[in-house]
Amino acid sequence: MAKSITNTQVDAVITWVDGNDENWQEKINTYSESKINFSSKKHLKRYNSIGEIDIAIKSIIKFASFVTNIFLVTDNQSPESFNSLKKLAESKNINLELVDHKVIFREYEEHLPCFNSCSIGSMLFRIPGLSEHFIIFNDDTFIMRQTTVGDFFINKQPIIRGQWQDFNENRTIRTFYHKLLSFFGKPVIKNKISFKKFQQNSAKLAKTDKYVRRFHTPVCVRKSTLQNFFKNNDLLKENIKHRFRDGNQFIISSLSEHLEIKNNTFHYRNNSQLTYFRSYKKLWLTKLKLKWFEQNKNKLFITFQSLDMSNNKTLAYILKWIEKRIGDKQ
Repeated sequence: MAKSITNTQVDAVITWVDGNDENWQEKINTYSESKINFSSKKHLKRYNSIGEIDIAIKSIIKFASFVTNIFLVTDNQSPESFNSLKKLAESKNINLELVDHKVIFREYEEHLPCFNSCSIGSMLFRIPGLSEHFIIFNDDTFIMRQTTVGDFFINKQPIIRGQWQDFNENRTIRTFYHKLLSFFGKPVIKNKISFKKFQQNSAKLAKTDKYVRRFHTPVCVRKSTLQNFFKNNDLLKENIKHRFRDGNQFIISSLSEHLEIKNNTFHYRNNSQLTYFRSYKKLWLTKLKLKWFEQNKNKLFITFQSLDMSNNKTLAYILKWIEKRIGDKQ
């Protein structure tokens, strides 16, 4: 039976931006070709924050106590509650540390400021003092049940969660559909900027036959895998030159996974162990999904995408559920 690593240091890395910060809003509008109206509903959904970063950090402290360091990567920002979060982490022998973009972009400062998660993510493995084994978290994905190292690494190799899929150009039905669109004079967007496209770009760099379409779960990474890959090419420099997303970019989390797949140094799970929320219109459905999470002991993670877009009643229920979950003994 495969064993997890028990005496190896594992760190957590979270990228975060405070979209409510007026200084940051002014900065991004300085560089953006089209100015962003941060009061519009469309952009509130993308940039607004209701304290998810606090929940993300607390959930790691509570349910992943094996973590040695939590590195919070920001653009000259800090959560209002950072000092109290740091004390909470220290009480569990965990170091919580802010890492500025200037640190990970050292020697590449000409590409700052950067507002592109693909570019920023590409530099995470350059965090000073980062362990060989680390886990990348989104700030809207929380651990909500006790975990061990073995839920992320087995025999020092990362666990990859996702679904095997063909590349777009190899999907017969998709190709046929595009031909129909062209026949009827409809536009076909072949290089659409999307998370799915970035994953496929990453897999192609690793030269795998298919790709794993990743779930919205934490990503397990080995630093040396990335260091070795970038040692003899300029792909990193090419990827980080984009301040805003470009359709030809790769994402470091997916590249890392597919490099491990290519080298057969991974453990695969097609079960996401995730409860995923992106709609909050029906309170009864939200309650049902949260109750199912409580009952299903195999579930480890919850993602609340655009939680700030839920109505007040649903939001209050979710936040109360989270507060109780983090505070309760599991």
